[in-house]
Amino acid sequence: MNANLTTDFTQFVFDQTTKSEREWLEKKSQSDVLDLMTAFVAAPRFISKKNISYDSKSRGSLIPHLPGFQVEGWTLVRLTRVWLLLHIPQNPKDECIKNIETLFDTAELNELVALYSALSLLPYPWEWLARATDAVRSNMGFVFDAISLMNPYPELYFPEAAWNQLVLKTIFNGKPIHWIYGLERRTNKELAIGISDFIDERFAAGRKVPPQILRLISPFSNDNHSYMLVRMLASDENYEKEAAALVCFESEEPKIRSLLTKHPELELSIKNGDLDWSKLESIP
Repeated sequence: MNANLTTDFTQFVFDQTTKSEREWLEKKSQSDVLDLMTAFVAAPRFISKKNISYDSKSRGSLIPHLPGFQVEGWTLVRLTRVWLLLHIPQNPKDECIKNIETLFDTAELNELVALYSALSLLPYPWEWLARATDAVRSNMGFVFDAISLMNPYPELYFPEAAWNQLVLKTIFNGKPIHWIYGLERRTNKELAIGISDFIDERFAAGRKVPPQILRLISPFSNDNHSYMLVRMLASDENYEKEAAALVCFESEEPKIRSLLTKHPELELSIKNGDLDWSKLESIP
């Protein structure tokens, strides 16, 4: 049995289910691998498609060593499919990989979503890297979301180029980057350059800049960003001013920091803890 199948995770699954659903899951979890894989596919016939109940007490406790694993917004079918996957025997290794690959190769959309959601929990996580990076290039929105948003796998295993592609595509698709797990821990110079180019394109097209993306430039801000920050500090939109102010405040470049001298109210707001990146998360 998979070591990531914690007692808390199982209890959480069972708390969401009816008696008949729980009995079906328990029976299938104890059956042979072929029956288990069949159950993964057949789950919607036996499990409710309702959204699960998820409170703050459960957050981060399902898999204690993997706090980035979150199930908020999942259906019960998606949750139970992930739970069933964790019962696939891990040994011998070749058989385990073959069984999971078979599920990938034959999966329909919702099955793919469950498989990508489970990647960080599956045995031999490096074996799924090629599939995970391919999912970032997918035109299927639900698949992209499953690997990119609230999933710890990319932060843990993606090389830098693949990570940057994931973040940039999330931005291009207009999705909330703060749902990318490990976003600030994996900020890097190449990504900051890509974000700067994106902002230049938005400015040239007369379009608004999503304020959250400036947090990815902040650790690498330099004189080349001055024009961008001056422009945003002069904006009529408060959120643009606030994002630029946060970059200036966090910058180690004296020239960038000095841009805040004309906006003491924003600097004071940041120092007092009234303004941080979380305050801009709801703004598209």
